[in-house]
Amino acid sequence: MTASAYAAHLAQLNVATLRHPLDDPRIAPFVEMLDSVNTAADGAPGFVWRLVAEGAADATALRPAGEHVIVNLTVWETQEALWGFTYRSEHLEVMRRRREWFERHIEAHLVLWWVPAGHLPTVDEALERLADLRAHGPSARAFTFASSCSAAEAADHLQAVTRK
Repeated sequence: MTASAYAAHLAQLNVATLRHPLDDPRIAPFVEMLDSVNTAADGAPGFVWRLVAEGAADATALRPAGEHVIVNLTVWETQEALWGFTYRSEHLEVMRRRREWFERHIEAHLVLWWVPAGHLPTVDEALERLADLRAHGPSARAFTFASSCSAAEAADHLQAVTRK
């Protein structure tokens, strides 16, 4: 985890339902991109942390949301940093080709929320935020790029995490 001058960081979870198993040749182009995209994330301005499976370079072996669902859980210093990596780096190629590898989600598949700097969210915490977004829509507790809120607007939820 990198050091940061920010009091709050932005946590991000996205889930993707695979069209085919990870070892299927039709998913191979995605799998081949993983190392370089993860390396780019690790070195991106504002990157703080990403979930990886124990002894692995990524989190694709973790399946907390279902057998065919992969998760991506990261923390960033700012929303701008996450946006920049997502839409202005080699990650954009994955976004452009996602329909080749992943099912279209009917429900929200991405959730953002603010955490105190230094807090690393658990997968359970992240899935709970996604469930909150799906059940109640965007709020200061769980939101999306299109419905974002500032860390100041989420201050009550930041304090709740710190008190735990």
